[in-house]
Amino acid sequence: QVQLVESGGGLVQAGDSLRLSCSSSGRTFSNYALGWFRQAPGKEREFVGGINWSRGSTAYADSVKGRFTISRDNAKNTVYLQMNSLKPEDTAVYYCAARLYGLRDRVNDYDFWGQGTQVTVSS
Repeated sequence: QVQLVESGGGLVQAGDSLRLSCSSSGRTFSNYALGWFRQAPGKEREFVGGINWSRGSTAYADSVKGRFTISRDNAKNTVYLQMNSLKPEDTAVYYCAARLYGLRDRVNDYDFWGQGTQVTVSS
C-alpha cells in the first residue's frame, strides 16, 4: 500500500509560481511511476505530467510544457511539481498518483492517489 500526501497548494496571481510536493509514508517510490493530475470544477481529471522514479525520465501534457517541471528527491522520497508562469486556467485540485513501473497518462492506470491540493490562480 502506498499512501500519498500532497502539499503546497494555494492562491496565487497569474504569472506567479508554486511548488507542490508529494511524499509517501511507509514505502519508497522505487519501481514506481508518479503522476500529477488535476481536476477543475466540472471537468474530468487530466494528466499534467509524471516521472519514472528509477529512471528519472519525465513526461508532460502539452498545456504545461515549458512551464511545469517535475523532479524527485530520493532521500526524502518526495516528488515535486514546480509550476511557473501560472495561468487562471491552471486552477484545479492537483493530485499525485502512483503506479508500479511505467509512466502512463491515464487516470485509470494509477492505483494509489493522494487527497489533492487546491491551486487557485487569479487573473
